[in-house]
Amino acid sequence: MNTPASGSSAAAAVHATAKAGPSGRWLFVAFVAFMVAAPLLGAYPVFLMKVLCFALFACAFNLLIGYVGLLSFGHAMFFGFAAYVSAHSVKEWGFTPELGILTGAATAAVMGLVAGSLAIRRQGIYFAMVTLALAQMVFFFCLQAPFTGGEDGIQAVPRRALFGIIDTKNDWAMYYLVLAIFLAGYVIIHRTIHSPFGQVLKAIRENEPRAISLGYQVDRYKLTAFVLSATLAGVAGATKALVFQLASLTDVAWQMSGEVVLMTLVGGMGTVFGPVVGAAVIISMQNYLSGLGQWVLIVQGMIFVVVVMLFRRGIVGEIAARLRRGA
Repeated sequence: MNTPASGSSAAAAVHATAKAGPSGRWLFVAFVAFMVAAPLLGAYPVFLMKVLCFALFACAFNLLIGYVGLLSFGHAMFFGFAAYVSAHSVKEWGFTPELGILTGAATAAVMGLVAGSLAIRRQGIYFAMVTLALAQMVFFFCLQAPFTGGEDGIQAVPRRALFGIIDTKNDWAMYYLVLAIFLAGYVIIHRTIHSPFGQVLKAIRENEPRAISLGYQVDRYKLTAFVLSATLAGVAGATKALVFQLASLTDVAWQMSGEVVLMTLVGGMGTVFGPVVGAAVIISMQNYLSGLGQWVLIVQGMIFVVVVMLFRRGIVGEIAARLRRGA
């Protein structure tokens, strides 16, 4: 059950990854092939959709920290608030899924513009603290605002027909929509990184004073990257709200910001495909270790220690480095 949207997005994504090196290219090709063939492999669509939503969220976060060098502790505000706006627009205003996701993404973009304009005036830990403070303000707003449902969140969000014709109540139809959204977001991030704009971002990360001395308007570049990262995080959050038919305080809490940092570090910060692997690892652990109860945090901690010790560049970063040494 492939759809034209998912097929074309997959082709574009594979083409966009062609210059990422042999290891990155074949990893991504294998990933896309598995995702497209998932129905034939007996996979669980809701689990895969969750992985894809968080993979896009992690990729959006990695654009900021991995390629601009800006550590945000508040990215959950874009992810979670976009989820609320998308869920509310679909449930109360009767929006279709595509309009709901676009509304959430547009809201996240505006929030990113405002938050970024304030945060980029500071660097290092001060930048991180500003984003955390802003995220906490958004969290308490969501806790008190009447349209968010408080601690109950927005529940029973309907899955309306996509473009008025595609039944998203079917999990596999919804899955291919989520896959197409993820691949489109991945292409945007990849092409941004490998464009002249992306090269300037890397220059800012490596030596900001030198970039300023070369005449680049550094703050404008950082703000643009921040807004793009926030927008894609909003797309991920809005999509997740429609997948699970729920928007809750969990999506906007500071712990969510911590999770996406962890996903990026485990997969490989500064690698295009690393956050996807990191998201898959973390979500799989949460899903399959949930039966351990309170012990799950201890087991997760031990696994993270092992990953950090053996894969200091992250899983994908370490694999790529070893392949380069062996070449």
